[in-house]
Amino acid sequence: MIAANVGDGYELRRAEWWSQKKDCDDEGDGSSAVFNALDEMLKGSLNRLKSMRESVSWTRLRISSCTLEVDCTHKVATMRALCLEGKLGVALWFWTKMVQQGVIPDVLTHNFLINGLCKIGDLEKAEWVVGEMLYRGPSPNCATYNTLMRGYCLTNNVDKALDLLSSMANSRVTPNRVTCNILVHALCNQGLLEDARKLLGEILGDSCDKHTTNLITSTILMDGYFKHENVAQGLILWDEMLQRGTQMDVVAYNVIIHGFCLSRDVNTAYKYSCEMFKGGLLPDAFTYNTLISVLCKEGRTDEACYIHSVMSRMGVSPDEISFKMIIHGLCINGDVVKANEFLVRMLENLVIPEPLIWNVIIDGYARCGDIQKALSIRDQMVAFGVLPNIFTYNSLIHAQIRSGNVVEAHSLKKDMLLNGPFPDLVTYNLLVGAACNLGHIHSALQLHDEMLRRGYDPDIITYTELLKCYCVRGKMKEAEELFVKVQRSGIPIDHVPFLILMKKYCKTRKLDSAFDLYQKWLTRDK
Repeated sequence: MIAANVGDGYELRRAEWWSQKKDCDDEGDGSSAVFNALDEMLKGSLNRLKSMRESVSWTRLRISSCTLEVDCTHKVATMRALCLEGKLGVALWFWTKMVQQGVIPDVLTHNFLINGLCKIGDLEKAEWVVGEMLYRGPSPNCATYNTLMRGYCLTNNVDKALDLLSSMANSRVTPNRVTCNILVHALCNQGLLEDARKLLGEILGDSCDKHTTNLITSTILMDGYFKHENVAQGLILWDEMLQRGTQMDVVAYNVIIHGFCLSRDVNTAYKYSCEMFKGGLLPDAFTYNTLISVLCKEGRTDEACYIHSVMSRMGVSPDEISFKMIIHGLCINGDVVKANEFLVRMLENLVIPEPLIWNVIIDGYARCGDIQKALSIRDQMVAFGVLPNIFTYNSLIHAQIRSGNVVEAHSLKKDMLLNGPFPDLVTYNLLVGAACNLGHIHSALQLHDEMLRRGYDPDIITYTELLKCYCVRGKMKEAEELFVKVQRSGIPIDHVPFLILMKKYCKTRKLDSAFDLYQKWLTRDK
């Protein structure tokens, strides 16, 4: 019964399935539809896998690209830093490695390298780098050529710099105003003012930025005229600039003022200083220093002091150069007290003078015979943290010797040996001369031997002092032997030793010896 029911059910379900299959078959091919659906599902999965793989690949590529870019940037930065530090050998090695790896640095990095090579004077290597740029890339730009051009001009190889101008034209690189300024300045330094003028004419004809180029380059050329004492041509150029409507600046006025100061025409220099004010331009430190310098050279120290005071009132702070020139000028004119006042003013303005300024005042007091004041300035110098140098001590030793304080002079020499700086040839010559003047030939010879032990070769001044001492003491044999020794040593001999010996021969009635020595004197350069 149960079996019959199960069998009936099975038959019924089979009949239903068959009936449904028939219906499907009547509508179309059912198996094709199923497989089509499966195909679409597989295609979708494959497309998604492909997209995922491409996404991963692009991510890896971008990471790799970024890594290479960061690595390249790091290498370029390192190479530039090496160039700035002057480590050109390492920088060139770095450049070679980068090129071998297929990484070509940019033009700016090449310019760093070329600039560094030019600074150390290796222009041959710098030119080789430019050649490599033309061969491998990147192409040199105007700054590249300007850098190499400046390097050649600094070594006075103007012809090579002008050749680079032709190379720029061949490479279709247009020169800029920096190029022109470099060449005009170099030509002026060589005294080739006419060539510089012709180049300026070409610049003014071709320049896009005519106003700026005209002013800067014309100012350089004008400065060249004045420095070569061609004042008339400098003035002609100045007038031409005005006729072209060039707006003069402070630098242009400084050039013409400096030019007239070089020719010691102070009144005309004053005239152009006044024109600066009328044109609304204020003189700078260079303007005032130029005027102070020429006034001190002319001995017009009162005017120089007045210009110095005007400088301060006009809001231009005097610099160390201003003080140095006026202090030096005052000391030369014997006004060391006023010079010391300017030293005090420097210190009040928190400007610590260099040793030269201290030495000028120390020497000024020493020449006036005020040893105590000179020593006081030396002590003040040390108190401000400026160490006395060899010139300081030599001035003090010279002052002590002039005052007859030879013992104090030797004490200063001992101080030098203990604390530095060590005595030099001038120090020993001063002390040898002092000993000889006192007739202490033994002491002078001891100093001579000490010189040799310390590695100093006596010069003609040393031997002249010893020769004079021998003659004064009547030791003619020693004097003649010393004279022969000096002649054999190859030291250049001036007329003084000959005169000392001839004078002594004449006093002792040895006229034949005096005449023979006179004949040797006449034929010594033949």
